[in-house]
Amino acid sequence: MRRILDFLDRADDDRGDVPGWVLITLMTAGLVILIWALAGPALQGVFQQAIDRVTGF
Repeated sequence: MRRILDFLDRADDDRGDVPGWVLITLMTAGLVILIWALAGPALQGVFQQAIDRVTGF
């Protein structure tokens, strides 16, 4: 019975792990910015080459 009550107490706690989610969000944003900075010029070149091939017909 105690386990059920403990589970119900935790289920009622709707605060969640806000600091954890904030950290995950900030780290994800940082990774996106880093990858974009490193791969952006290469992806832009690939995109431009694809557009040039399509409009070259």
